[in-house]
This record gives sequence, C-alpha cells and structure tokens, in this order.
Amino acid sequence: MTTDQAVPAQLAEIIDDFQELDEPERLQLLLEFSRNLPALPARLIDHPDLMEQVVECQTPLFLTVEVAPGGGEVQLFFAAPEEAPTTRGFAAVLHEGLDGLDADTILSVPDDMPDRLGLSRAITPLRMRGMSAMLGRIKRKIREAPQSV
Repeated sequence: MTTDQAVPAQLAEIIDDFQELDEPERLQLLLEFSRNLPALPARLIDHPDLMEQVVECQTPLFLTVEVAPGGGEVQLFFAAPEEAPTTRGFAAVLHEGLDGLDADTILSVPDDMPDRLGLSRAITPLRMRGMSAMLGRIKRKIREAPQSV
C-alpha cells in the first residue's frame, strides 16, 4: 500500500491498483482507464485556444486546468485522440487521481508519480516522459493561476 503522505488517497489507490498487477495486466488497466477519460465540456470544445498542448507526448494531448479562487478545488480537462490509448490512459489516471483536489495537494504530488505505476518496463521512456510532462504542466498551470480570493 502507498504510504507517501504527499500522494493523495484517490491517487494512492490507483497506484496500488497498478502495483498489485503483473506488467501485462498493468497495460490492460491503463487501457481501461483510457476508455474512461471524460469528454471535454462544450465550452472547451468550442475554444481549443484555452487548452495547452503537452508537446512531450508522442500523440497530440491538450490540457487545461481551472483553479478555484484562493487555490481551492482544481478541475482538469484533457483532450487526446481515441487512437492513442496510452496517452489517454495516462490522462485518465491523472484526471481520476487529481481532479477535484485543492491546489496545494496537487502541487505536493511527487514528480516521480508516473514511475510508481510500474509501467516503465512495459512502456517506452518517451511515453513515460509524456506522462511526467502532463503532471509537470498541471503543476505549472496551478502555480500560474490567479491567487485572488
């Protein structure tokens, strides 16, 4: 079980789910996550300029972060093509594990969190770098968000 205090409970549970499986099963779980990536709300579909591309990802992935005033609840939004299950799976893991948490909690998530899924031998280093870049981009966008109350 994940005991790192910096990993929020909902994300720790996902990491534990991956760690309990063999590598081929971990890939299957990632595929299952990819099917559950929420669709973008219409306000973002109609305004792709509000989203930022994570260029480190091998396939086009776009994200945006909305932070409630005062560093409160964070909402994450991702767009990735259906034919990119690895990228979509990573985005869905981050969405399920971080969406709705407060800014400080997300900022304290260890940068090596993607490695904790145990996929580094089954997935290319380039793809793993893409997931790390997604987490880094989320943190940067939170830090850049207006901090008004």
